[in-house]
Amino acid sequence: MRRDALCLLLALAAAGTAQAGRPCEEQPLSLRQIEQGMNLAERTARALDASGAQVVLLARAGQDLDRYGLRWSHLGFAYREAGLAGQPQVWRVLHKLNHCGTARGDLFRQGLGEFFLDRPQRYEAAFAVLDPALQQALLPRLREAGAPLRSLHEPRYSMVAYAWGRGYQQSNQWALESLAAVAGGQARPDRTTAQAWLRQRGYQPTALQLSTATRLGARLSQAHIAFDDHPAAQRFAGRIETVTVDSIFAWLPRAGLGQRAESLGL
Repeated sequence: MRRDALCLLLALAAAGTAQAGRPCEEQPLSLRQIEQGMNLAERTARALDASGAQVVLLARAGQDLDRYGLRWSHLGFAYREAGLAGQPQVWRVLHKLNHCGTARGDLFRQGLGEFFLDRPQRYEAAFAVLDPALQQALLPRLREAGAPLRSLHEPRYSMVAYAWGRGYQQSNQWALESLAAVAGGQARPDRTTAQAWLRQRGYQPTALQLSTATRLGARLSQAHIAFDDHPAAQRFAGRIETVTVDSIFAWLPRAGLGQRAESLGL
């Protein structure tokens, strides 16, 4: 199993009992879960087709984050991929995931079905259609063989990585920084330049309020959670600024880079 970018509720609830780097326990999906995941994938594909878009930001509700005022946990790029000879185009998702039980992350390319078969907390999705010019700039990069946008990827993973730091990177952060690098027309994309562009364009990360006990327990019990990249003053005050799907969706239309997100579910 690979973790969503911000599964805070599950991870922090387990703080103080589990061992750092513990292996993840996988259980086979039930027939009902498979059916629901594939139904959501089919409905999402129909909605994406109807949008006329080539590239969107696609989100899922992997965990219940209501206590943090968040609706969505994880985000990636969904894009049209050419089908086999004589076959229609299909939707693929490029996104970053944490290797469960470790402090490492990597990029994965999946179909919509696989994207929604990761035991979501709710069988709901949301997508934001990007500006047409940005879609055209992103599409060839997303279709590249091998590891597209690899220069924006930091394998050291923290679920609550500092939004303006470079010591770690979580999934939503990779997607946002990749979007910024392409939108900013970077010839040699890197995280420093991408983050500077995001600041200039008014992106505001989510500020989580986490107590000292919560932070300490999470750090000791979870390999994929670290706080040492956050500025000391903010960290000691319990203010943890990180990239969330909700903050990206709020910023995108303000920055003129895409439409308001549309949600759908079963």
